[in-house]
Amino acid sequence: MSELRFTGKSEDGNHLALVDGEGNNFSVRISDTLRATVNQPRLSSVPSSDAVETISVKEIQRRLRAGESFEQIAREGQTTVDKIERFSGPIMQEREYILARARELVMRKDAHRADLTFVEVVQSKLAPRGVDTDQISWNTWRLLDGTWHIELHYPNRDGNGLATWIFDLARRALDAADDNGAWLIDEDAPVRVMTPGIIHSEQSHPSRLEEPKSDAQIPRIADLFEEPEVKAETPRLAVIREAPSVTDSQDGITARAKVPSWDEIMFGRKSEELPEDN
Repeated sequence: MSELRFTGKSEDGNHLALVDGEGNNFSVRISDTLRATVNQPRLSSVPSSDAVETISVKEIQRRLRAGESFEQIAREGQTTVDKIERFSGPIMQEREYILARARELVMRKDAHRADLTFVEVVQSKLAPRGVDTDQISWNTWRLLDGTWHIELHYPNRDGNGLATWIFDLARRALDAADDNGAWLIDEDAPVRVMTPGIIHSEQSHPSRLEEPKSDAQIPRIADLFEEPEVKAETPRLAVIREAPSVTDSQDGITARAKVPSWDEIMFGRKSEELPEDN
């Protein structure tokens, strides 16, 4: 990473002039965000005169590696932000190193069999949708199991989008941690962990008034757009009436049902009417 040195403002006063160690010139537009950030009073946690620092350098670096902010560590450790910054260099370099290894990870090949890295896959998803890839920002911190949480912030119509992944440096493996992360790398969304719910013993509690639907009862989104299935009605056999017997007539029956023969079912006429085989 090249270090830039501030040399002044541009002639129109809208840009900062910077130069690197090799004499190359750069400029940064003085946006409202940059102006507000520079003019904001420095947040520092200054311990009171009777306060005693309760945090060691090892603890500072451990908490920085876990993603905690300078201000939070200084406040809870009863020390200053300046002290936190003095010991933050190696940890912030380590986090930037992890981000670089993750972004250069080869995810797949394109139509020309060229390697596509993680950052190229992400940019190929965001750029066609009007996202300024220069405005995206990355962050990472280490989890308890030794893997790294990768976080991407990008502008969208709601203000700011967020996508996350889990990066295992030892295995060189990257897995999506949320739906946005899965969408950006064309991966299946991670399985949602079902958390246990609370069942109230009172029968009058609102949660007891209606039984929750099982997974089988919850319609799929695709089902909402499908035409309802029309089941074919089972054909009914026609009933051929015959003259009732004397007993039937005494009981008030004017016609008696006859079970049709197989020939009547197949051909629709009585068997005696069918032509005889020659």
